[in-house]
Amino acid sequence: GTYRYRYRCIPTLNMKTYLQSVSQNSRHCSLLSQDQETVLHKMLWNVSQQIVTTDDQYLTLFQVGFRKGGIQLFGPLGRRTQLEVVLAGLLLASLLALFGCAITLGVRYNRDPARSICLTEACVTVASKIVEALDRSADPCQDFYQYACGGWVRKNPLPDGRSRWSTFNSIWDQNQAVLKHLLENGTFNSSSEAERKTQSYYLSCLNEQRIEELGAQPLIDLIAKIGGWNITESWDKDNFLDVLKIVSGPYRAQPFFTVGVSVDPKNSNSNVIQVDQSGLFLPSRDYYLNKTNEKVLKAYLDYMVELGLLLGGDKNSTRVQMQQILDFETALANITVPQDERRDEEKLYHKITIADLQVLAPAVEWLDYLNFVLPPLELNDTEPVVVYAKEYLQQVSDLINKTNHSLLNNYMIWNLVQKGASSLDQRFENAQDKLLESLYGTKKSCTPRWQTCIGNTDDTLGFALGALFVKATFDKQSKEIAEGMINEIRTAFKDALDDLNWMDEQTRQAAKDKADAIYDMIGFPDFILDSKELDDVYDGYEVTEDNFFQNMINFYNFSARVMADQLRKPPNRDQWSMTPPTVNAYYMPTKNGIVFPAGILQAPFYAQHHPKALNFGGIGVVMGHELTHAFDDQGREYDKDGNLRPWWQNSSVDAFKNRTECMIDQYTQYTINGEHINGKQTLGENIADNGGLKAAYHVGYASAFALFGKTKLYICDPGQQNVWCSVRTPESAHEGLMTDPHSPPKYRVIGTLSNSPDFAEHFQCPLGSPMNSGHRCEVW
Repeated sequence: GTYRYRYRCIPTLNMKTYLQSVSQNSRHCSLLSQDQETVLHKMLWNVSQQIVTTDDQYLTLFQVGFRKGGIQLFGPLGRRTQLEVVLAGLLLASLLALFGCAITLGVRYNRDPARSICLTEACVTVASKIVEALDRSADPCQDFYQYACGGWVRKNPLPDGRSRWSTFNSIWDQNQAVLKHLLENGTFNSSSEAERKTQSYYLSCLNEQRIEELGAQPLIDLIAKIGGWNITESWDKDNFLDVLKIVSGPYRAQPFFTVGVSVDPKNSNSNVIQVDQSGLFLPSRDYYLNKTNEKVLKAYLDYMVELGLLLGGDKNSTRVQMQQILDFETALANITVPQDERRDEEKLYHKITIADLQVLAPAVEWLDYLNFVLPPLELNDTEPVVVYAKEYLQQVSDLINKTNHSLLNNYMIWNLVQKGASSLDQRFENAQDKLLESLYGTKKSCTPRWQTCIGNTDDTLGFALGALFVKATFDKQSKEIAEGMINEIRTAFKDALDDLNWMDEQTRQAAKDKADAIYDMIGFPDFILDSKELDDVYDGYEVTEDNFFQNMINFYNFSARVMADQLRKPPNRDQWSMTPPTVNAYYMPTKNGIVFPAGILQAPFYAQHHPKALNFGGIGVVMGHELTHAFDDQGREYDKDGNLRPWWQNSSVDAFKNRTECMIDQYTQYTINGEHINGKQTLGENIADNGGLKAAYHVGYASAFALFGKTKLYICDPGQQNVWCSVRTPESAHEGLMTDPHSPPKYRVIGTLSNSPDFAEHFQCPLGSPMNSGHRCEVW
């Protein structure tokens, strides 16, 4: 049968005394072995405060029985001892933890103590957190996000100065605290030069007294060195190309377009120069073009003017010229291709020569420019370049040719000012806070300076910082365990391919081959634990403790040299784009690889002492998500060797596109604050969410089934979905809808589970209910 829920609240003004009396005076629960009860009594102290409700007045506990004459876990209602009532809640919490952070419904109790209930401290502690996150007044068939996360949202108001808060933010805060301790340790004495640079960089960022002493002068001097800025001094030079080269070369600003060196998507064994659209300061072109964003545009103009004044500009002329720059950015926004129209990488990719590029966009002398930006290479007109925004480059060239050179110079220097302002004194930070309030709804930042500096250090010397983090926190066995989990997820994904009646056999086998070839990188790249290799990575980067601005400038110069150096080298398969402390993961299509940094390999996603099913409900879902990216609308275009080429049969391509259209339509109908999700923009992540949850579910279910034998299991996913519990300002939610390739957290939960027949069965959601509409979208 199915569970009937009843609730009882017990006054607990003195919780410790109450639990002590219960432990000492009550009869044993008849379904617990002596050993289990002993363990449970020890744990009552640890979990009691975690399951007390927010007003600290009542402890909400379940009293659970079966309908239709099924088994009751405890004695008749009304004749239970106080201990039985307490144990009822904790036992159900244990069941919650057991199946991958999933509530287990309808489990017929197995009386064999060795195969019954997980009563380890990890199980009960995690289960209590899951219970605490629930809103049991919500109907899971109506709104599963509210059911899984309502309690969490109620107990997690948005912290001061934050635009959003989630499990990811919480773990990153914990990681930052660990790094702070390591870097501020008075006995810091590393043999690695790179690690010493990391500490020096961090301390230079913390040295606010020195930063205040320098004020705006470092940036004023840099502008003068480049040739001046009409906003702060008289400028009458005709040096467009010289300024463009300096600003976008050694200082890594990106006016008009980006230039970089990366893996050639159609030849994954070599690197190539790549050019793409760029040049907007605000997060999306929509902020410039949509009239609903006028408040943000006004705040942005005020920010521009304030920075101009801080750097020595005249009040009246600065506003006039900054308005001209804003108008120019708006013109750039008009020709910028929207994100949701850039998902077909086969269509975006154009490999041409520098000579061809000169014909395409003649406003820039490309050979001169690229030889300066990518020293010390001697490029010629035949050098290949991959262009991702062909029409945009044509149009931006026309825009440059018809724009006054004074305005072009103002715009280019403004790009440099944006990059440098964050390293200057408090006045610049205050100006930025005003803009951030408009963009993201945050009040003046309450983030401690040390946290800001940890983030800056991670951005700059992240792998040296990661070496400190890994040595202090990472359990080496986790790497082996995670690899085993990925292999199980991979097997589940491949098995599911056999059930797809829309895929032809040739494509199906090629897909299995690609899944087998996915290369996994877990925890950290090995080189960071070798002091010499780590030092070599940062060789040539100069860092001092007393000049944060100069450290930043030196890093831009250093990274420009490193990038240029990659062009004549083969791609490094073990090169990471995320640093070890990062709480995230990603898939690399040109390497057909998935990466899981050490930062995410911790609770609630993963812990070595968690039951296997619990880990599959956490990090397993993330693993399934990243693996499925190899087969989303973009990843599927790359073969098992990471090359962009057609490897599907046409019939399967057509069937795939039909199924993705279903998913686009599904997610487009969802709204946040009255605004629709962009189903095209979020398609890849939605495919990965759905496929990843399905693969992890089946592995987690198998793990639970192995534990409980042939017992009938009803498994659901509030624990798996707890990682998406989130609070956010309306402004931040709006920004996410315009820029984020992921759906909002609420619909990452609702969208995936409403597509799951297993979910509908286990929760017995009636056909036609919001979580079981009867119209499901399934790709993988």
